Amino acid sequence: MSPLKISWKSLWSKPLSAALNIILIAFGTGILTILLLASAQIGEKLENNSKDIDLVVGAKGSPLQLILSSIYYIDFPTGNIPLKEALELAHSPFVKRAVPLALGDNYNGTRIVGTDSNFVSLYKLKIKEGKFWRHDFETTIGTAVAKTLHLKIGDTFYGAHGLTGNTDVHKNRPYTVTGILEAQGNVTDNLILTNVASVWRMHDEHEEGDHDHADDEGQRELTSLLIQYRSPMSVAMFPRLVNETTNMQAASPAQESTRLFSLIGVGIDTLQWFAVLIMLIAAISVFVNLYNSLKERSYDLAIMRTLGASRTKISLIVIAEGMMLTLAGTLIGMALGHLALEFIGSNQESSQAQLTGFVLLSNEIYLFFAGLSIGIFAAIIPAAQAYRSNISKILAKN
Repeated sequence: MSPLKISWKSLWSKPLSAALNIILIAFGTGILTILLLASAQIGEKLENNSKDIDLVVGAKGSPLQLILSSIYYIDFPTGNIPLKEALELAHSPFVKRAVPLALGDNYNGTRIVGTDSNFVSLYKLKIKEGKFWRHDFETTIGTAVAKTLHLKIGDTFYGAHGLTGNTDVHKNRPYTVTGILEAQGNVTDNLILTNVASVWRMHDEHEEGDHDHADDEGQRELTSLLIQYRSPMSVAMFPRLVNETTNMQAASPAQESTRLFSLIGVGIDTLQWFAVLIMLIAAISVFVNLYNSLKERSYDLAIMRTLGASRTKISLIVIAEGMMLTLAGTLIGMALGHLALEFIGSNQESSQAQLTGFVLLSNEIYLFFAGLSIGIFAAIIPAAQAYRSNISKILAKN
């Protein structure tokens, strides 16, 4: 009989003990898998959604809140800014591109974003079906929006006031879907895009007779501006210009995203140490299990030696037991980690930062090898004892 078969039968001669060790290893590996997948996806989303945006200009308040609401669409805006002042900043010599955003409405939890063609250029959007919005109350929707809300070209819907909920629906003006975007892998997949005028007109108190909405700029407002710099000098000059000479604030996506990820990282680090502690306990448990099993089977192993089994073969049997336990626990833990994250992601309220367990990362191979290493480490001492065991003394005692 091969060493692997002997190890397998030995393990399951005590199923409760083997199952406990596998559960411990699986629990620790599962937590590490969830943290690895979640942190990688969050980091990727933070980078993908803000990589071409140098600055966000909005109402004074929390810079992080401004970034979250204007780039990631997962928080409430800090307020509105006057259109006239926003246009003055947009035409600054420091600015290469300024993208206006007008927020305030949603459709079944999906945010309706008023913007212009600069938004299309900024995110390099492409049409999958139909066309980009051209007129008021025409919309171009992200691919995820079309899928989850079952919208297609030509469909109409009513927006609701606020960024969530459907309690205050604007039934005076329906939106029409004119285009569906190609998948971008960023926030635009989960947005409904229209022109800024549509958002303004939707909130006008008097809509008698379709009057001209291009009235006094001083009465109009935007939520924020997404800024691309014209030159490296803009980095030092423009934020100071905004913060010191206007009633608006300038927030850097790079700085705020780093701060956000550092805050998330504190919790991730804590959970990682917790998972490592569980893995350490699992390693000790495997070691104790193998050590006790070796003592109980010393006579059987001695008989095997007399029948021709070498010291090395006996040691390999013990090591194989440790590796089988940890390998089973590691694979089960990794599978459970993926399933758990998919469950978490499918129940997230915000679609903008949605996580999924249906991805594989190259770094997961390190978890696999870590599991094998724990098995080998836990089996080294018992295997060494089996190697050095004195056959004559063991047989004499029995």
